[in-house]
Formats: sequence, C-alpha cells, structure tokens
Amino acid sequence: MSKISVLVVDDAPFIRDLMKKALRTLFPGIRVEEAVNGRKAQQLLGRDAFDLILCDWEMPEMSGLELLTWCRAEAATKTTPFIMVTSRGDKENVIQAIQAGVSDYIGKPFSNEQLAAKVRKALARAGKLDALQAADTRPAMTGMTNDSLNALTGGKAEVVRRAPAAVPAATAAPAASAAPAAKAAAPAGRGQGQLRLASGTLECVIKAISLKEALLIIKRTDTLPQVLEAAVLDLEQGEADIARLNGYLHAIAALEPKPDSEWLQVTFRFVDRDPQKLDYLSRLIARGTGQRHYVPGA
Repeated sequence: MSKISVLVVDDAPFIRDLMKKALRTLFPGIRVEEAVNGRKAQQLLGRDAFDLILCDWEMPEMSGLELLTWCRAEAATKTTPFIMVTSRGDKENVIQAIQAGVSDYIGKPFSNEQLAAKVRKALARAGKLDALQAADTRPAMTGMTNDSLNALTGGKAEVVRRAPAAVPAATAAPAASAAPAAKAAAPAGRGQGQLRLASGTLECVIKAISLKEALLIIKRTDTLPQVLEAAVLDLEQGEADIARLNGYLHAIAALEPKPDSEWLQVTFRFVDRDPQKLDYLSRLIARGTGQRHYVPGA
C-alpha cells in the first residue's frame, strides 16, 4: 500500500505545526511536507508528487489563490485535490476559489474531526481513500493544540507546567454564575471583537494589543477555551469592515481572584507573518480600535 503524501502550505509556523501533527496523528503513516508560501510550494510541486494540497489563502510572495491557479494550469497538478484553509469565509471569496478550481474549503479555526472529514472526502473523490493507513486506529483529538505542546515549547518543562497554573480558577464549576452579581456588564476595554474557536464564537473586549499579542476579556461559558488552541480574532471596525487575525490562545486566567469569576482574561498570540497584517496592527495600535479599518482575512 502506497503512502499518501500531503503538502501543507502556510506562512505561519504555528499553524503548519498544528496541521502536520494533526494529520500524522489522525492518519499514521501519512507523509507530510510543508512550504512557507506559494512560491516555495511551487518548487516542491515541481520536483515531487503529492496526493493532496492544504493551503492558506493570504501569504507573502504568492497567495493560495495564485498557487491554486498555477496548479490547475500545470499537467502534473491539474487534478490534485486542493483544499483552501483560511478564515476568508465571505461568499465572494468562496466563489473566487471555486472558479479557480478549488476542491474543497475549510475555515479557520477548525477541529481535527473537521480536518479529517475534509481530507477523507478529497481523497475519496480522487480514488485514494483506501491508501490512508490506519485511518481510525487512534482516538480522535478534540482540538489541534495540546498534542503539539512539546514541539511548540521545545520540550521545556517549565513552559509545560505553566499552562495548568493559568487555568484552575477558570475550570472550577460555575456555581455562582446564576447569581444576580454575575449579570454585571463586561469590563471596559479598547474595543470590541469576536474570538472564533472550533467550538464556536465568543464576544470579547480588547483590553490591550501589541504587534505580538492581544489581551482579551471574554465571558465564561460551559465550554472553556484551551491553552494553545488555534483561533481567529475578528475585530469589528464597522458594519462591513472586519479585520481577521490568526493566532492561538497563549494563556487563560480568571479575571477576578475567585473560583466563580464570570470573566476570563485570554492572551491571544498572533501568528500572521503577512506584511499587510503587520502594517494593519501597527496602525491599529497607533489609532486605537475604535477607528474604521479593513484587512482581508487569511
């Protein structure tokens, strides 16, 4: 039985790492290669054959849409399954990708189960589903995060110990959540936004923001977010203007020093390397989050 080979294309090292580890855990024996942008992916595709391409949309040097267009014009990759992995969920973007010949589409953030379903579907259409080795022999993971902890932290024990220390107050049973005091208004901050996780979307208040990360305040729910969980931060700058920033949850703590704290403080670490988004963050910091801006999501 031949080994399935997948090419993961994304300019964010964190996202590439999560996807590689998720694929290797979900499908033991699969071969996964990576590229930092469309140009590097072109070079790999020119000298090696792949059964599936998982590609981000917005990347420096060559975007995912440009790579898709190139692939469909080349004889060797004309029919290769191509899944666009992106936070661009607008109708016009989906139509644009379909017209360019995309095989499927998966929005960020997503769970391992969603990723596995898309991969199986794409390979089934290509007649290569049987080549997946031991597809269901390991328990499915609930997210694309904690299995990558050692790789992301370089195996440093002190970093591994720190994650549980930030969560106890947030994980205690919400016994007092029904009390009248729990209905207090959200803490004040610099602006409003939405934190999109694989499990759903949470309204958030931006307490502070820098080029590296944003400090967010979210209301506690029954389903708690997890440290190292991939996410997308949507900053709503107007009725039609939304800035989409990719990243992961670096730290989570109770906002108040009590076990039934209604509010959580989340450190959202950015992973976007696109110069356009870095420029946007610079302007956002300088002007404040109440201004109207637009940055295409990736």
